[in-house]
Amino acid sequence: MAKRRRLAVPNTAELEELEVGFAAKPSLNPFDGTTPTPPIAQVAAEAASLSGMATVTDRVELAKDQSDAARWRDAKDAGLVAEMLPIESIDAEYIRRDRMVEDEEAMAELLESLRTNGLRTPIEVTRDGESYGLISGFRRLDAFRRLSKTDDRFATIPAFVRGAGSGQGAYVSMVEENELRSNLSPYERGRIAVLAVGQGIFESTEAAVDVLFAAASKAKRSKVRSFAMVHEALGDLLQHPVALSEKAGLKLASALRGGAQSKLRRALAEAEVIDPKTEWDALENAMKSSPSPTTEKPRGGRPQLVQPLTPIKLGGGGTIQAELSPDEVRIRVRVRGVSTEDAQELIEQIARHLG
Repeated sequence: MAKRRRLAVPNTAELEELEVGFAAKPSLNPFDGTTPTPPIAQVAAEAASLSGMATVTDRVELAKDQSDAARWRDAKDAGLVAEMLPIESIDAEYIRRDRMVEDEEAMAELLESLRTNGLRTPIEVTRDGESYGLISGFRRLDAFRRLSKTDDRFATIPAFVRGAGSGQGAYVSMVEENELRSNLSPYERGRIAVLAVGQGIFESTEAAVDVLFAAASKAKRSKVRSFAMVHEALGDLLQHPVALSEKAGLKLASALRGGAQSKLRRALAEAEVIDPKTEWDALENAMKSSPSPTTEKPRGGRPQLVQPLTPIKLGGGGTIQAELSPDEVRIRVRVRGVSTEDAQELIEQIARHLG
């Protein structure tokens, strides 16, 4: 039977000597002069350091995302973010258009450009219930509608959705956009001022001109008012109004102030108009046979040739606008879903009422 050895407790001096030896043990890296740290402690320290850095980075990215989102929402609310809208949801006749004549050659160029390059400048609309009303971009919307018949890519159109409504802001936006893209003709400027008054947007033609053409000089606004008078008095009979030069329009306005409205209207009604020249010849002959306008400035300003009536809103949606002139009543009904039979019955009711 083997003899058991008795364990002896080491003395304190021997233990201290062992600890000093362990402390003096060289690192695995001969160039590392630092005191070695237990591996588990190094791993824990590195993990904590990385976790702290990730938290800071995440907070920075989150703050940036929140800031970007806030700026995006502000831009969207201001109508500065383009949205893709179905073309069928946009009412092109939401407000009366200032442009009267479209150049088919220019339209053909626009169509080809859209096929090749797409739309570079979104249209501008405003919300109208569940649909949208067009403010500016009539030609672009028209082009998309033509192209959508054969290409599904054009079934939706980029649009800025803005809170312009159907009031003065909508008309100002439309006029500014068209003036920047391609100058309106003198007649178109006067006409849109009259139409805006007829829809109850402005109280008078003078006020409409001052707001719609606020950036124009006083002399230019005066010319716009003269063409507004021409539209009020002769617009329903003129076949080539856009062809009127500035000089011709001012001459007509002067004749109208002198009391030539009846003769000018009769001349247009009886003339066989073939082109702008024959139409102007008829007007010029009527002005030659009329007395020269007086040079004395009439009191009370220019007589109102067309009186806008108070618009009426329909219960099922839509409006009725009307204008009264010395020899006619112009009625415009804006409503969707009216059948041919309903429209015919409406006309017959008006006829029965007037006798």
